Amino acid sequence: MNLWHIDTKGGKKGIVHNIVKYRWQYAMIFPGVVFLLLFNYIPMTGLQIAFKDFQLGDTIWSSKWIGFENFSFLNDAEFWKVVRNTIIISSLKFAVNFITPVILALMFNEVTSLRYKRIVQTVSYLPHFVSWIVVAYFIDSFLSPRDGLVNQIIVAFGGESVFFLGEVSWFRPIIVLSSIWKEVGWGSILYLAAISSIPNEMYEAAYIEGAGKIAQLKYITIPFLVPTMVLMIILNIPNLLNAGFDQIYPLMNGANMEVSDVLDTYVLRTGLQQGYFSPAAAVGFLSSVISFILIMSINKLAKVLNGEGLF
Repeated sequence: MNLWHIDTKGGKKGIVHNIVKYRWQYAMIFPGVVFLLLFNYIPMTGLQIAFKDFQLGDTIWSSKWIGFENFSFLNDAEFWKVVRNTIIISSLKFAVNFITPVILALMFNEVTSLRYKRIVQTVSYLPHFVSWIVVAYFIDSFLSPRDGLVNQIIVAFGGESVFFLGEVSWFRPIIVLSSIWKEVGWGSILYLAAISSIPNEMYEAAYIEGAGKIAQLKYITIPFLVPTMVLMIILNIPNLLNAGFDQIYPLMNGANMEVSDVLDTYVLRTGLQQGYFSPAAAVGFLSSVISFILIMSINKLAKVLNGEGLF
């Protein structure tokens, strides 16, 4: 069934017939389309203030066009420092959040006890539904230099209390490890689904031929996971300029600003806190353009190397 195939031979009658025939399917799709229009496409009209001198009290239509003057941040050393922080954090998160769900899915696949497997899977999925604000509160409580559990253990063993969230060297590991804890279980779902679609006959044939677990993993499981892995790479590559505002902002402070200030927090500080709305919009616009180029490029590369892409 193809909802988007319309019989053009019948002209308007063919279109009407198609809509009537699949009316309930279109009815279910309609709310999602409306949501995208209202919250994704219509707000894009506001991107024009990236090229205007927008001030409070003006409208996006009445503001004066000033061309590329708002892109002067490209000459600002502070901006490039923020870009560097963003790329480092997002690259680390991308690397670990790409490989850890695969490893976890492979481990789940080897568990023979169905009851134990379900319990562990459920426990690993639950953190995904916890807000980053709540996670940040837990992290701050556990790592508190005064009464945090981690520092209490360190002091009990004769060490000195550590202000983890105030140490530049500790901030990125905390961000990456908390990201793994929160998302690894949820990320493994797609890979588990891909593994479950592998015919058991292939494993049985490999076993008869004398292939052990490692050989089955190398020649059967991994090759079947490659298309899913390629899909996830394509979907996540644009996020190289998105380090995760909702995760980072609650953990930011003056002591770790050197490594915690990323593009999203830079836009917030520049636009809402300092009132430079047009330059902030210009930063967001440039980030979106680069993300679009990245996803198109990686999709093209995936088609060339693997024969499959997202579109």
